[in-house]
Amino acid sequence: MTEKIEDFRSGYVAVIGRPNVGKSTLINALVGEKVSITSKKPQTTRDRIMGVLTTEDAQYIFVDTPGFQTKHSSELLDRMNKSVKSSLSDVDAVVMVIESTGWRPEDEEVLKLLPHDAKNVILAINKTDEVKESEVILPLIQESMKKFSFADVVPVSAEKNRQLDVLLQVIRKFLPEGDKLFEDDIYTDKSPRFLAAEIIREKAFRLLGDELPYGVAVMIDKWEENDQGARIFATLIVNRESHKGIVIGEKGSKLREISRLAREDISAMLGKKVYLEVWVRVRKGWGDDAAVLKSLGYE
Repeated sequence: MTEKIEDFRSGYVAVIGRPNVGKSTLINALVGEKVSITSKKPQTTRDRIMGVLTTEDAQYIFVDTPGFQTKHSSELLDRMNKSVKSSLSDVDAVVMVIESTGWRPEDEEVLKLLPHDAKNVILAINKTDEVKESEVILPLIQESMKKFSFADVVPVSAEKNRQLDVLLQVIRKFLPEGDKLFEDDIYTDKSPRFLAAEIIREKAFRLLGDELPYGVAVMIDKWEENDQGARIFATLIVNRESHKGIVIGEKGSKLREISRLAREDISAMLGKKVYLEVWVRVRKGWGDDAAVLKSLGYE
């Protein structure tokens, strides 16, 4: 019989912020596993990805959200923004992330999503490794508290693992007492197929940078797995014929590199040898096609 830990707490934590503020990097750093893709390009996170961290006295279930988008409009972005708003309901704590360089108009838009009387919102000032904390952070904390009655403000660096233990202790105060909701070895609720598709998409974002517009998706066509290894066949979906050439690269160089890097990460995730084959297909306007979005898992 498992010994019941006194004052053990478990609950859900929504992490919100504008695009490219470091939400996914923060969750990955807190959980200690790669549960959400990261890149310098905004809008890499499209789905609510749950990362689970279990410690001796708490279990934190993080909901990563797409960066709230106000500049452009499409069926996909509408669904992403709804995902942000729905993430704020039925959670025990909310962590809003901004950068140490200060508030931006896009941050203010995210702030408007929060109920004015919310008592469970923590502000995480990320990327403190990029500024002189003594000169910048204190004035930024004071400015932030004038904007909203945050329950607490914690300066952190997800990239350098600074003050993450402090952030966890602050979050823990808002989690209800109760048993674990997931087994100790669970770190995400997403399937390996979903995570593999996200890894492939991440490599495309990282390698192609600004060459390729936002309209990229990945579909896993076939998945064969046994104890010895896995054979995975995937399709990278782009909006236009011209994008296809960008993804493939000269003599297939870009696509080979995307596949190689993705294969390494997927192999590490599964703990076995992986054969990965990635094709590129044009599907015009998929970001505005409700049926296509549903087939790709964007509800």
